[in-house]
Amino acid sequence: MNDHTLLGPWIRRFLLEHVVAERNLARNTQHSYRDAVSLVIPFVVKARKKPVDRLDVIDVSADIVRLFLADIETSRHCSIATRNQRLAAIRAFASFVGEHSPIHIEWSGQVRSIPFKKTGKAVVPYLDKPEMDALLAAPDCRTAQGRREHALLLFLYNSGARATEAAQLKIADLDIRAACVRISGKGGKQRLCPLWPATVAKIAKLTAARAATEHVFLNRTGQPITRFGIHTMVERNTLKLSAKFPALATKRVSPHSIRHSTATHLLRAGVDINTIRGWLGHVSLDTTNIYAEIDLEMKAKALAKCELATDIKPAKRWREQPNLMDFLRAL
Repeated sequence: MNDHTLLGPWIRRFLLEHVVAERNLARNTQHSYRDAVSLVIPFVVKARKKPVDRLDVIDVSADIVRLFLADIETSRHCSIATRNQRLAAIRAFASFVGEHSPIHIEWSGQVRSIPFKKTGKAVVPYLDKPEMDALLAAPDCRTAQGRREHALLLFLYNSGARATEAAQLKIADLDIRAACVRISGKGGKQRLCPLWPATVAKIAKLTAARAATEHVFLNRTGQPITRFGIHTMVERNTLKLSAKFPALATKRVSPHSIRHSTATHLLRAGVDINTIRGWLGHVSLDTTNIYAEIDLEMKAKALAKCELATDIKPAKRWREQPNLMDFLRAL
């Protein structure tokens, strides 16, 4: 056994050279791949009864991977989507090793042939306009924290930004005069998004007299807010609405559902689907089309246009038509 067959050096090369240096994947994707590796290695150690530093690449066999995937579904209660996410990371690793090591080509093919499990498409959660308005009004703007939270919620709804995108936003990305913001999305792709006057006003107050290199949104300790902090903030303000909007108890309200709300409300306002695609930073129009599929209100309006008139009088039976009877008697 040598370094060319040991698992450890290959994992190091995969995470540092391939994921970061070669492909420059988003930080969240890097963490997802790292987490998948961190989960599968202890499972292989236990299955093979070998110390981690002596594991060979082929110890992570296709059969072991299948057992691992079944285990995270049963013992960890992971969803099918999470199961497929872990498999995607393992398959990417197998592909990387197979491309750089001819002796592992067969192993790579066996691992990469493990299929993803089919899963149904979940209904995209979004807030109706009254619910969204109530969420925006939930923070107590008499306090500094409330003003920060209100500005952040308003920005999320205005821009349709992901939690990570909002957390990483710098003051230099804002153009207050032009009322727009430059958002860095997945894969480093950037997009410009217009801002409402109300959003500009709130953010201008939030960033006044601060350096352009600072983050726009800070937490209560003055540190840049994290995407987890944004999730917590949204959930905390949603709880304030439970009495007035009981239906929210059945919805999982998160920064991403605010993003879905932005797209749905734009669609209802008559904005074309391709503009919404650019607004949200989707690579494919297919991703944006889900909003046209889930909008029940627009489906109801379309159905109303096709609805049959209720005042149509039924046609007379032939016995009730005197002209026809006269014609028959004359034969």
